[in-house]
Amino acid sequence: MAGRAAGGASRALRRGGGTAIAGAIAQRIDSALPARLAGQIGHGCALVTGTNGKTTTARMLAAAAREAGLQPLANPSGSNLMRGITAALISETGATGSIRNGADRVGIFEVDEAVLPHAVRALRPRAVIFTNLFRDQLDRYGEADAVVSIWQRAISDLLPDATLVVNADDPAVASLIEAAERPVLTYGIDDVSQAIDEPEHASDYKLCLTCDEELDYDATFYGHIGHWCCPGCGRTRPAPDVRALSIDANRDGSAAVSIATADGEREFYLPLSGLYNVANALAATAGAVALGLPMDAALRALAAFLPAFGRQERFRVEGRDVVVLLGKNPTGLNQVLRTISAGQGAQHLLFFLNDGIADGRDISWIWDADYEIIAAGARGVTVSGTRADELALRLSYADVAAEPRVVTETRAAMDAALAQTPPGEMLYVLPTYTAMLEVRELLAARAGVRPYWEDTP
Repeated sequence: MAGRAAGGASRALRRGGGTAIAGAIAQRIDSALPARLAGQIGHGCALVTGTNGKTTTARMLAAAAREAGLQPLANPSGSNLMRGITAALISETGATGSIRNGADRVGIFEVDEAVLPHAVRALRPRAVIFTNLFRDQLDRYGEADAVVSIWQRAISDLLPDATLVVNADDPAVASLIEAAERPVLTYGIDDVSQAIDEPEHASDYKLCLTCDEELDYDATFYGHIGHWCCPGCGRTRPAPDVRALSIDANRDGSAAVSIATADGEREFYLPLSGLYNVANALAATAGAVALGLPMDAALRALAAFLPAFGRQERFRVEGRDVVVLLGKNPTGLNQVLRTISAGQGAQHLLFFLNDGIADGRDISWIWDADYEIIAAGARGVTVSGTRADELALRLSYADVAAEPRVVTETRAAMDAALAQTPPGEMLYVLPTYTAMLEVRELLAARAGVRPYWEDTP
């Protein structure tokens, strides 16, 4: 009751959706609350973690569970610390403190990389899905190797029959298999026609985690994701249990994907652009297999999937289409930039760079992102956020065709970017995390869309 009251007060005072404060207050009163509530979920829990793709993958898996006739209990707002997960659990309790319809529920929770050990101990998941591992929030996590150690500790606390769902194309994530001593499902992209010609500058794992030899790649998809092997110790990309045999992208960026599992080959339509979203779909599909969900239900859910807030979410504002694409680290932003550059027409861009705690205080990563990808096609560029001047400097070094215009205040920046976008054309908004929350609220109000905390998982 105290947690729900705090969440309600937060919403009433327009301080946010109450997606964290409710859990923080409740846990302060009773630290064992999340474990007790999670124990009432009849079909157990799955956790989704990784640097990029957590929100989208968790949302896809929740949609698959719903399509299979279950009632997912999730944290769709992206509040992925223990207080956010606790708040999600509290929101689904009745007057007696019990989970409503607990027997028909399955928990699908997005979890912060560093919080995974706490979530594993509290929620006792049936499956943990690992998406990828890149540099992100260096001031908080340190180098990515530190996250691998955190994940290894979390795995040691898993129940013996819990399943690890692992990205075979990521050598850092695949290294978890060696110490798993639990069931493992792997997923990956077999279609080498999707490989890029030259490795990206933002490649975080060039050396083998076992022997420090430089990894060899037969195909690189983005960052250090691809078909890899170590010439020193012989470690190699494991054969994926769930794999994309072919990916046929349409002009609008959506794709027809041929997928293979132990049950055979199928094809599904993915209404999202970008190769990274194909990887997210594979992660969700493998998660569905780990939870015993019917494959047909999972693929129907993917075909009808709507993007999570701030992740290719579209708005119609003042006669313009506005799409929001979260970009919070070099590898993720590079994929967003590639998606934009592959589109049709002029590129009208609004960048936000913040250095809040949730963004990471260290913004040096912008020099590892390949803004040159969109340099030639940019027709109008507005830059905003607490570190707008630094980003404008980076764009100048990238020789972006349009001179970046710095407008620090969020609403004024949105007005300026809309004004420079001709009616009927697309404005791409690329914010870091804290800016995304503010931008999304502003756009939702103008477009008549409900707040993100009311979103269905």
